[in-house]
Amino acid sequence: MSKPIVAFLGIGLMGTPMARNLLKAGFTVHLWNRTRHKAENLAADGGLVFDHPEDAVAGVQVIITMLETGQIVDSLIYQSGMLDQLEAGTLLIDMSSIPPSLAKNHAQQCQAKELAYLDAPVSGGTAGAEAASLSIMAGGTEEDFKRAEVIFNTLGKQSTYIGPAGSGQLAKCANQAIVGITIGAVAEALLLAARGGANPAAVREALMGGFASSRILDLHGQRMLDRHFKPGATSRVQLKDLRTILDTAREEDLTLPLTEQAYNEYLELASKGLEDVDHSGLLLQLEAKNRTKLNREI
Repeated sequence: MSKPIVAFLGIGLMGTPMARNLLKAGFTVHLWNRTRHKAENLAADGGLVFDHPEDAVAGVQVIITMLETGQIVDSLIYQSGMLDQLEAGTLLIDMSSIPPSLAKNHAQQCQAKELAYLDAPVSGGTAGAEAASLSIMAGGTEEDFKRAEVIFNTLGKQSTYIGPAGSGQLAKCANQAIVGITIGAVAEALLLAARGGANPAAVREALMGGFASSRILDLHGQRMLDRHFKPGATSRVQLKDLRTILDTAREEDLTLPLTEQAYNEYLELASKGLEDVDHSGLLLQLEAKNRTKLNREI
């Protein structure tokens, strides 16, 4: 069975390695990014670069969007008239993190025009994108999910069908709530240990052997110790996702106090001009608040 021609819209921190993996797997990939030179970096891998998104999607069977916000996805695809130029049966896969309600709206628009739709956000960060080990959470129909598996298997180690349209985004909300809250917990734990006179590196090592062990303690705890805050995922995006979670919770008449507190800390971090540090950089906000660093007073 021949591989579908794919248009990949959004060649950023995540989109670049994802599109490269599709090219390496033998897919024909049309590339578009608002900043063209980022897409041009993949031309050597065989990517076909277009100046305009409507040109990039012409004649393809699958469109993947990996853009920073739901508003950008909505304006680029769903409010631009682009849907009208697509052939019936074209599959749109939105791998961005957007509000579940917006994903449901996009699915309805696609259905009305005889187009297929999946919301399929990912977890794993840039490291997972580069290693093709992303976890992919998909909402839509099972038929469209099975159709997309050839792509998902190229991009990730695990793809899970969650349920109807919007369900993938709900799963991503759950993921980002756990990530945001746990980053804060790890930062607080290491600060507490260091302030009390313990070696925070040794504390992390000890905790990795116990019930508190987690990927976040492992990877982001080490980032904090190394003070390595070059973004794999930015604090700006984490803040956006936490806002989406709280808005979605409000729609469902839920109160999520831990998520709310994590949101407020990331908001304060962004207000200091640090929105582009890695989301593990929440440590910097907690250090500033407590006038301390992991190993010495400020």
